[in-house]
Amino acid sequence: MKFKQEKTVKRCANALLALALSLPGMAWAQNAIRSIQASQQAGVEVLRVELEQALTELPRGFTIQAPARIAIDLPGVGNGLGRNSIDINQGNVRSAAIATSGERTRLVVNLRQASNYRAEIQGNALLLVLEPSVSVAQTAPEHFAPSQNNQPLPLNELDFRRGANGSGRVVVGLANNQVGVDIQQQGQYLVVEFLKSSLPVALRKRLDVTDFGTPVQAITASQIGDKVRLVVDPKGDWEHSAYQSDNQFVLEVRPLRADPNKLTQGPGFAGEKVSFNFQSIEVRALLQVIADFTQFNVVTSDTVTGSITLRLKDVPWDQALDIILQAKGLGVRKSGNVLWIAPKDELAAKEKLDLEAKAAVAQLEPTRTQAFQLNYTKSEEVAKGLTGANTVGGDKAARILSPRGSVIFESRTNQLFITDIPAKLEEVQALIQRIDVPVRQVLIEARIVEADDKFGRSLGIKLGGADLRGTAGGIPGYSVSNNNYLSFGGNYDTSGYQTGQITSRPTFNQTQFLNLPAAGFNGVSPANIAATLFSATANRFLNLELSALEADGKGKIVSSPRVITADQVKALIEQGEEIPYQQATSSGATSVSFKKAVLKLEVTPQITPEGNVILDVDVNKDSRGVLTPAGFAINNKHVKTQVLVENGGTVVIGGIFTLEEVDTINKVPVLGDIPFAGVLFRNKSRIANKTELLIFLTPKVVSDRVGVR
Repeated sequence: MKFKQEKTVKRCANALLALALSLPGMAWAQNAIRSIQASQQAGVEVLRVELEQALTELPRGFTIQAPARIAIDLPGVGNGLGRNSIDINQGNVRSAAIATSGERTRLVVNLRQASNYRAEIQGNALLLVLEPSVSVAQTAPEHFAPSQNNQPLPLNELDFRRGANGSGRVVVGLANNQVGVDIQQQGQYLVVEFLKSSLPVALRKRLDVTDFGTPVQAITASQIGDKVRLVVDPKGDWEHSAYQSDNQFVLEVRPLRADPNKLTQGPGFAGEKVSFNFQSIEVRALLQVIADFTQFNVVTSDTVTGSITLRLKDVPWDQALDIILQAKGLGVRKSGNVLWIAPKDELAAKEKLDLEAKAAVAQLEPTRTQAFQLNYTKSEEVAKGLTGANTVGGDKAARILSPRGSVIFESRTNQLFITDIPAKLEEVQALIQRIDVPVRQVLIEARIVEADDKFGRSLGIKLGGADLRGTAGGIPGYSVSNNNYLSFGGNYDTSGYQTGQITSRPTFNQTQFLNLPAAGFNGVSPANIAATLFSATANRFLNLELSALEADGKGKIVSSPRVITADQVKALIEQGEEIPYQQATSSGATSVSFKKAVLKLEVTPQITPEGNVILDVDVNKDSRGVLTPAGFAINNKHVKTQVLVENGGTVVIGGIFTLEEVDTINKVPVLGDIPFAGVLFRNKSRIANKTELLIFLTPKVVSDRVGVR
C-alpha cells in the first residue's frame, strides 16, 4: 500500500499559512484583495473586503472557537495590499491576516469573542456579517444551513440513538444535501426546522425516548406549512451540537460537563470547537482543513478519494474528524503527532502484514542469554510469572516469554538466566525494573480499651420475736377475748414451745417471722446491725436486724498489640492461653483438645498512591469465662472490617457499650406498702453496671528501618 504525505501547516499566533484546496472544475481569474474595512451597520458588525473583480460564488470558510477566528478561502485571488497583516481594532474584530499560496489566498479574521458569520457578495466586495452571540435565554434562530431547494422535498428517516457517555443523537434522513436547517432554543425545548421540506404521515409522531437514559425525553415531529418542525424535549443540564454529513443530519444533546471552562466539549472529544459548511468538498482537502489548526501532521493513502457535503456547528475538531472517517469508511492510526488515514480494510491488511512480518522475524531471529540480578523479589516467583506457571483466579497466567524463550532461576544468589530473542529480553528487563523494587512497610498499632463502671445499693431487714413466759409458769401470748390468747412465732415449733405444746426449745434463728436481708453483689456481703427489745424479766423479746450495702467500682484494661508488615502482606500477632477440654473420639475414648482465649490482631495494609493506608483488620479480644460442665466458656469480642486511614492518623474501628440497670424490691404484701412502717416489711436493691469496649488503629508508613518497640 502506498501512502502520500501531504503538506501540513501548523497554527501560529497571528496568521494561518496558506492551504492548497483542490477544487476541480473552477476557472481561475486574475483577482486580488484591494482593501479590508470594518464598520457597524444596523447594529451588526460588517467586514468589507474590496476585490479587483467580483466573485462568481460565495467562498467557503470555517470558524474556530479558541482562539476566536474566521477563516475564508479565496481561490484565484491574490494579495494586492502589499502586506500580510492589518490591525483593525473595531468592535469584535481585532485584526486580519492574509496568506497566499500559488493562486489561492486565505483570509483569517482574528476576533475578540467567538462569533458566527454570514457571507454576502455586493458588487466587487465580499461582506462578512458577524452574527451577534445569542444567550441561552434568547430564542433567536440559529441558521445552521440556508435552503437551496426550489420546492419542498420529503424527509425519509427519523430515528433516535444513544451515543457515548449518555448523549442522545437525533438522526434525520434528508432528501438531499441542499435542505435548509434552522435551530433555536425555546425555553427548555430545542426546535429544529427543516425549510422547504415535507414530512411523511408515518413520521408525524411523538417518540418517547426516556428509557434510553439520555437528557432527551421526547421528540415530536410535525408539518408546519412548507417546513418540518422537530421539537426536542431535554431535561437537566445539557448542551447540544449539530452536524450534517451528505444527506444525514444529526442533532446531539449531551449532559453538561461539571467544569464549563474546560476545552473538552463532547463526550470523549477534547478538541477546540469548529464550524464547517462545505458543499461537495474533496475528502483529502477537508482533512487538510482540519490539520490546518491542529498540532498533527496528516498522511493519507492514495486510495482516499471522493467528496462529501459537511455542515458542522460548534463541534470539537476531533469529533469532526471522526464524523468524516465514519461517513467515508476510513480509519486512522496515530503515531506520535502523525495521523495515518486510509480505508479501514487497507489499515487492517497493513497491520496484518506487519504482525506476520514480526512473527516471522521472531521465529528466525537468533536468541541470546542474559543474567538478571534480583534484589527484593524472589527469583523463583519471577520465573513462574515469565513462563505462565502462576495461576490467577484459578486460571493459568499468560506466558511473557516467547515460545522459544526459557528461564533458569538460582535461589542461592537470587538470579535469573533468561534465553530469548533480544526484543523479549528488553521487555523482561523493563518488567524487572518495575517489580524488583523495595516494598514499603507499615507499622500498625492497635489499642483495645475496656472500661467498666459498677454501682450497687441494697437495704434489708430481719424481724423476729419470742414469748417465753409459758416456760416460766406464766401465761404466754396476748389476750384477745374470753380467755383467748394469741402467740407469734417464726414457725410451728416456736409457737408450740411458747404454749407448752412442744418441750424442745427452738433455736434463736427459728424465732424470725420476717427475713428480708440485703443482698450482696460482686462478691461483697452487706453490713448488719441488730437491736433487741425485751421485758424486765427477759422472757419476752422483739429482735430487729438491719443490713445494708453500697458498692462503687471502676476499672480499665488497655491492650496494645503492634505489628509491622510489608505493603499488601498479611500480618498476625496474638497473645493468650489455650484452655484444655475433653473431647470424645470416634472409638468412644476421650482425648484432650484445646481452644484459644487470646488477644489477636490480624491485618493486611495497602498503601494508596495518595499515601493513605487501607487496612483489612480482624481483631479478637477473648478471655476465660465461667466454668461449665463441658469446660470453660470463652468470652469473645471480635471486630472484622476494612477502613481507609491517613498515614499516622488514628481511627476508631469499633465500639461496644453495655448498660445494665436492675431495681429489685421484695416485700410482705399489704404490710410492705404501709407508709413509713412499711420499710420494716421489705428490702430493696439497685444495680447499675456500665461496660465499654473501644478499638483504636494507627497505621504509619515506615520509610526508614523502624522496629516495633
